Amino acid sequence: MKEDDWKKKLTPEQYRVLREKQTERPFTGKLLDNKEKGAYVCAGCGNELFSSETKFGSGTGWPSFYEAKNVKLVEDNSHGMHRTEVVCAKCGGHLGHLFNDGSQGKRYCINSCSLDFKKK
Repeated sequence: MKEDDWKKKLTPEQYRVLREKQTERPFTGKLLDNKEKGAYVCAGCGNELFSSETKFGSGTGWPSFYEAKNVKLVEDNSHGMHRTEVVCAKCGGHLGHLFNDGSQGKRYCINSCSLDFKKK
């Protein structure tokens, strides 16, 4: 998909996060406190990324998961840090970052606006 098409499909915030690798402000995301059962999918392409069964409250201000599906991990050395970026394996959209400090070892720290939720 061309960038103009992404701009038409996504909200301005989704475009900044998914296509320009920005980060939404903490504690502002619509899915942060979602407790419903279902699947979290890429807001850009609908690719299934996370199950509600792997979501946990990390207190960081972004939805957190300990297991992912259909994502790619990319080395990220931006902003003077060494991190692991999480991107959608289908469309390449930026989702967030992976840290090794979660309740199950891994914490996929994901921007809420990069996700849609499909209720079970």
